Amino acid sequence: MNFLEFAAWGAYLTSMGTYLVNIDMASNIGWFYAVQGVVSIFMPALMGIVADRWIPAQRLLGLCHLLAGLFMFGAAYAGLSHNYQFIFPSYTLSVAFYMPTLALANSVAYSGLTQAGMDTVKDFPPIRVFGTVGFICMMWVVDLCGFQPNQNQFIVSGIVSIILFFYSFTLPSCSVAEAGEKKSLVDAFGLQAFTLFKQKRMAIFFIFSMMLGVSLQITNGFANPFITSFKDIPEYAGTFGVQHANILISLSQISETVCILFIPFFMKRYGIKNVMLIAMFAWVLRFGLFGAGNPGNGVWMFVLSMIVYGVAFDFFNISGSLFVDKSTDPSLRSSAQGLFMLMTNGIGATVGTLSAQAIVNSHTDDGVTDWQTCWYIFAAYALLVGVSFALMFRPKKVEVE
Repeated sequence: MNFLEFAAWGAYLTSMGTYLVNIDMASNIGWFYAVQGVVSIFMPALMGIVADRWIPAQRLLGLCHLLAGLFMFGAAYAGLSHNYQFIFPSYTLSVAFYMPTLALANSVAYSGLTQAGMDTVKDFPPIRVFGTVGFICMMWVVDLCGFQPNQNQFIVSGIVSIILFFYSFTLPSCSVAEAGEKKSLVDAFGLQAFTLFKQKRMAIFFIFSMMLGVSLQITNGFANPFITSFKDIPEYAGTFGVQHANILISLSQISETVCILFIPFFMKRYGIKNVMLIAMFAWVLRFGLFGAGNPGNGVWMFVLSMIVYGVAFDFFNISGSLFVDKSTDPSLRSSAQGLFMLMTNGIGATVGTLSAQAIVNSHTDDGVTDWQTCWYIFAAYALLVGVSFALMFRPKKVEVE
């Protein structure tokens, strides 16, 4: 399940920017990535409510992938027929149904592990590794098949989503709320997860999750166009990174597969606050190394940035998801995961990608972008968030232990 879940995303997430540049839509890259955040503001929470109350999570996961795959085929057809004005609407509908599946897949996994009497903190990370493996495989497929600059990456994504739809029928069943239970008005509308904001500790956690979520999609949207932009400089035109940007970027996901395995150790040894801080300062390094490196003699900085990404992404996303799962009632599992997605991939990612696009546009003159300054601005932001989080977040003693 995890392999297919992230393979559908990996088919286009890191290479779509280069495709948009190729069809003269470079100024819209931010919107294509931001719309993932826009739909994440309401769709994951909405689907989480549906999964908690009416449709079992594993069944809803499959239905969402069916619709996401069909609309992704629509986006590919629009590109193939050069009706570029229809790419964005079709793509938007696809990600509207895809984004909720990230939280639903977590809920299905946690539910299945709990039913099997297993420890989610210990046993989930090795399973989640297969999601990253799926992401990497599709990145390589798209790169080696020459799909980075064209719409075929959308076709690959659609095919994987349809496969997961059929596979969802084999997944263990998840529970929904018992019919006939007396519920409060908040419960009736499935808004109970939002009451977590009444707890100061959880409110601070979700707010900083949103602020760190700003960083999540910046490199997904702009790393590939940034690296391939070196093709206009004769010194770097023939380098491996410029020719195979997706494969170079896939080192980030390879790093993920290793870093995920360290999460149980770090969570149990250092607690959620220190793990989140490690992630925040890793983002500072991630952006700073991009600003300082190049595909030639400075390619080692790119490689190091890719390695650091594993820590930056996993220590935030996976650890945060586990923290939310352990801090909420099982009856709110899907809704709480949806709320976490709303704050990170929703509000945070939307603000981040649109802000990043504005920064890139403001530092672009006659088609040439001052990428170094842009990356340093992103690094400074991540540093500010990290320092603020260190001063303000106070977890319970039991969570530190």
